[in-house]
Amino acid sequence: MARDEAPVQRAEKKRSGLVGTLAKLPFTLLWIVILSIFCSVLIEWVGIYFNWFSQAGSEHARQTMFAEMGYLDSQFARSLLVSSPAEFATTVIETCYQWAFVKTGIAGWVNQGAGAGGWAGTLKTYLQAAMFVTLMTLTRCVILVLTSPLFILAAIVGFTDGLVSRDLRRFGAGRESAFIYHHAKRLVTPIFFTGWLFYLSLPFSIHPNLFLLPCAFLFGLMIAIATSSFKKYL
Repeated sequence: MARDEAPVQRAEKKRSGLVGTLAKLPFTLLWIVILSIFCSVLIEWVGIYFNWFSQAGSEHARQTMFAEMGYLDSQFARSLLVSSPAEFATTVIETCYQWAFVKTGIAGWVNQGAGAGGWAGTLKTYLQAAMFVTLMTLTRCVILVLTSPLFILAAIVGFTDGLVSRDLRRFGAGRESAFIYHHAKRLVTPIFFTGWLFYLSLPFSIHPNLFLLPCAFLFGLMIAIATSSFKKYL
């Protein structure tokens, strides 16, 4: 009986593990966004303090924010998820801005005397930069949401290619490597989430394709390797 119950217990653990992973996914994504905003604001503040940027005060953060918003207008005219990506992004960012900064009174207080002398003016400059960086990060979040079909397509292509390679290895004389399978499987999630964190935390403007295409390629490649190296017989 113990031998018969062991496979059932393993299957239940796998199902519970999958359900737990899916349940934690929204919280993981939220944590990545919060951590990205924190890292971006910290980098921007350090850059202002040490004069890394050619623009004075919060001007660098403001120009970076408008550059990211410009990508939505010029590069994302159509999407599979929404009919008007630019309008959708504007609504989301404006709503977040109203609830996070306007209704709390932060925007009104910061915009009065930002860049003036004294410790109060300096504090307002740093807070204004933090506002621009937060809106920039939210803009990148919208871009990632609108381009999520790219990662889904990469996963499907990688999975299909991996299944074909697995069948060729299964019916041929190919060797099975659990080492490759387990390491490729472990790299799938870090590539996805680390790529998001890196892209959202960049303190300068970058074209989304410079991040999206390599990250989607690596994501699909790891899925293909993990699928192709999966054990021959279930």
